[in-house]
Amino acid sequence: MLIDVKPLISSEEVQELLEYAVHGDEEELRLAMKQYAEDEACKLLAYEEEGQYIGIIGYRKGENDVLELLHLAVHPEYRGLGYGRGMILDALVLERPAAILAETDEDSADFFRGIGFQVISFTKFPGGPEYFRCIYETEENEED
Repeated sequence: MLIDVKPLISSEEVQELLEYAVHGDEEELRLAMKQYAEDEACKLLAYEEEGQYIGIIGYRKGENDVLELLHLAVHPEYRGLGYGRGMILDALVLERPAAILAETDEDSADFFRGIGFQVISFTKFPGGPEYFRCIYETEENEED
């Protein structure tokens, strides 16, 4: 079950999961916590099972009804068991977006590709590292 943990952003358990999402980068963790604390449009939900947080998903619903996935992480003990996919599906049911968009590295791009996202490679600046834009369209385009 997904529960709102935005009010609990300072708790150790929520911070630990968010830290997995930012790959242990302390500055990125600080910026993510600030973003969720200050931006009302951002949502931060955790998957809770038997009183324990298993994973976390953070997102904001933007223009054209697109859900921008900001953070997604599953506790290492529970990876590979479908929790990441499940949190995305739960967010789809809650928000009913036209599409989901995520930008990520190569390792995570494989996860998104495996659950049906279209994955497109890009660089943010010439000579920079390769990133991946992952898109999942939830509505079929209607023809006139």
